[in-house]
Amino acid sequence: MNNLQKYLSTCLLATAALLVGAAPAFAASSAPSLGSAGDFAVLSVGTATPPSTTADGTAAVTTTRANITGNVGSAGAVSFGDAGTPSVITGDVVLSGAYTQVPEAPPNAFSGSLITPLPVGVITDFNAAYAAFGDLKCTKTLTGTLAGVTLKPGIYCVSAEAKTGVLTLDAKGNANAVWIFLVDGALTGTNFTVNLVNGATACNVYWWVKAAATLTTSDFKGTILAGAAITTDGGTFEGRALAKAAVTLTDATFVGCEGGTFNPPQQRCNQGVGNGTEGCDPGNSNQGNPFRSNDELGGVRGNPGKKGGNK
Repeated sequence: MNNLQKYLSTCLLATAALLVGAAPAFAASSAPSLGSAGDFAVLSVGTATPPSTTADGTAAVTTTRANITGNVGSAGAVSFGDAGTPSVITGDVVLSGAYTQVPEAPPNAFSGSLITPLPVGVITDFNAAYAAFGDLKCTKTLTGTLAGVTLKPGIYCVSAEAKTGVLTLDAKGNANAVWIFLVDGALTGTNFTVNLVNGATACNVYWWVKAAATLTTSDFKGTILAGAAITTDGGTFEGRALAKAAVTLTDATFVGCEGGTFNPPQQRCNQGVGNGTEGCDPGNSNQGNPFRSNDELGGVRGNPGKKGGNK
């Protein structure tokens, strides 16, 4: 092979490598995991460092004439306002602070269980996800209202200018298509509609917001991870509202990504003499694994715990 051939071959290989390497970043084929924070339609984790199960005054969820399908979580309080039309939650309420509602007929209601406290793992999962999204690199910057814009899947930087009009997300038949929007500042939307077409789904759309998110009479789609408060007034919301500060929903219809019952993660057990009440799942025994608990299959009493089992 002569020098020219070697040169051309090297250039072709380098170009191919660049093209292959660039595709995954723009395709946004997956998003960072939300962990247990993804089990909530609405979540306020607060700003306590380190997080704990003690009620956090910087966290709160307040609903006024709002209908929520999905679980609601707060490291602080959860309250229902308005003495007229009730708020309704179809899911569990998980909180570390006080639960209050205005007496009314019919009363505000939720169909699931009232669970306390909010597990620390939910807070740490949210914080890890928030950091992971914030570290992503966008491939295109969007400015202006986004009205009339159609976007294929990707990772987009978004200006903090107020959003209005209709933004269309086109999956082109790919039900797994993912959009990630990185908002360097506050997300403000008034009469802002996110339109999903050709297989796009709200639960594959993510909005990482550096500051607060405020939506007024908007038809919004996607998961918001906000560094400050989330406030909605009127309109509809399909996805998740997850925030470091308070979440306030007024006259809103909210449909979360994850419905059903919230199952708090259970710690591993090591039951036996001296251990006392552990509040864990005894089914998480070692089952032959010496690095897990030893409360099954024989052994002798120890202090604390059984010893010598599973032999």
